[in-house]
Amino acid sequence: MTDVIELRQYTLRPGQREVLIELFDREFVETQEATGMRVLGQFRDLDRPDHFVWLRGFPGMPARFQALTSFYTGPTWKANSAAANATMIDTDDVLLLRPVRQGVLPGLDPAVRDTPASSVVTATIHYLPSSPDEEFVRFFDETVLPLLAKAGATPLALLRTEYAENDFTGLPVRTGEHVLVVLASFPGQDAYAEHTDRLAALPEWRDDVEPRLPDRVERLMLTPTDRSMLR
Repeated sequence: MTDVIELRQYTLRPGQREVLIELFDREFVETQEATGMRVLGQFRDLDRPDHFVWLRGFPGMPARFQALTSFYTGPTWKANSAAANATMIDTDDVLLLRPVRQGVLPGLDPAVRDTPASSVVTATIHYLPSSPDEEFVRFFDETVLPLLAKAGATPLALLRTEYAENDFTGLPVRTGEHVLVVLASFPGQDAYAEHTDRLAALPEWRDDVEPRLPDRVERLMLTPTDRSMLR
């Protein structure tokens, strides 16, 4: 079960993204999972060539603290941290999230790792002025996601801010944020473009959904590495 998820956006030194991806996918997937966390997805940002985005999940906040402590004091990180850190400028852009519904992302299959990935995954971050009430969360879950699917997307997850205190202070997370994050997948960039056209043409989207969406939205356009489970 995944109850806590980190959405991590890294700014890298120019030309270093493929260096980090090769190192990450070789050294940091199974070794992190051995501590009890799940490496959910690793991505290239299509709009920013020096950005690397990834997600990892934990059964809960106590398990997160234990897993992070184990990994970052363990032999794999000690052996490879200098090489990893040499690729990075900033690693503090991190949202701490939790699934809106239990049982989200349970069926991710490690068997897809090391198979070619050609899909596009979007992470659409809706910034809210305050913590959303349950009615607004249901609106996303029961209205927004089905319409995205009707227009050709494959919704993967709906996430919201986890307000628990970050007790692993060695890795900062953003605070004071109120977000709903929609993860969705598309077969490729052409399919995503077709989706946006179909969505804009839906009267129920134009009339019922768009007027209720937050003004501030950040959309990450991502392509998974071949070792990403999310794809």
